[in-house]
Amino acid sequence: MRIGMTLPVMEPDLDSATLRAWARVIDEGPFSALCWGERIAFDNPESLTLLGAVAAWTERVRLVTTVIVPQLHDPVMLAKALATGDLISGGRLTVGIGVGGRHEDYEAVGADPATQTMRQLAERVAVMKRVWAGEKVTESVLPVGPPPVQVGGPPLLVGTIGPKTVRSAAAWADGMAGTILDLDPVKQNELFDVARTAWADAGKPRPHLATSFWFALGDRDEARAQVHRHLRRYMNWIPGEYVDAMAPATGFAGTEDDLLAVLEQFERIGTDEVHLIPTSSDVEQLTRIADVVKDRV
Repeated sequence: MRIGMTLPVMEPDLDSATLRAWARVIDEGPFSALCWGERIAFDNPESLTLLGAVAAWTERVRLVTTVIVPQLHDPVMLAKALATGDLISGGRLTVGIGVGGRHEDYEAVGADPATQTMRQLAERVAVMKRVWAGEKVTESVLPVGPPPVQVGGPPLLVGTIGPKTVRSAAAWADGMAGTILDLDPVKQNELFDVARTAWADAGKPRPHLATSFWFALGDRDEARAQVHRHLRRYMNWIPGEYVDAMAPATGFAGTEDDLLAVLEQFERIGTDEVHLIPTSSDVEQLTRIADVVKDRV
């Protein structure tokens, strides 16, 4: 099982030096992927601009968007931007995509919240794949380029926590990259089984099975308080009392040995990759995680 690391893009007071330092440590290993997600009505970095930066800052690690929402973008421009990221990174891009969970992001860019459906997502994916295949989408002299380094375009992972979404994505996705809240490997394996069956029914190879969860390392009480603070900030579209109720059982908070035990549980159910989500921009948390997982790769 591989371990990826998410940049602390949802933390406050970020600057270029912090993002670059995290990218450098992640690229040095032992992590399999450098990940980041998209929000619009928030003060996180813009995802496609960040893609260009991390592609230039790194040389080895896979770059994974977890997730981009195609309905917030023109699909042709999105395909062009992602192909450019694939070019700059030398073919290291994997694209996690989903419908998103916040109407405010749709409204911020003038997108219709009624398009927040898997059908609308699939339609945009079809346009993107046409662009990546070199097809003309208009009567232009040349097709939209550049062509991605990876033939047919970057691998696509559906960002999801629900079986209906997984089933509907089997036609176009290469796997899944959801988020698990309560770290229950039994529930996660049930969702993986849905994906395994859906991909088999579609006549496709076994899907890439990835999941992610928030983490904080340290004294359990202090680490849990750190996760809680992060969730309060990040989940600002949810009433605070609901966040407070879910925070004690969401994500991981504890010691390095505790984390290893959790990772081993996910490995036993056949997880291909776990993407860890930091709840602090302190690079010490990152280096401690690197020490934890270095002997697993």
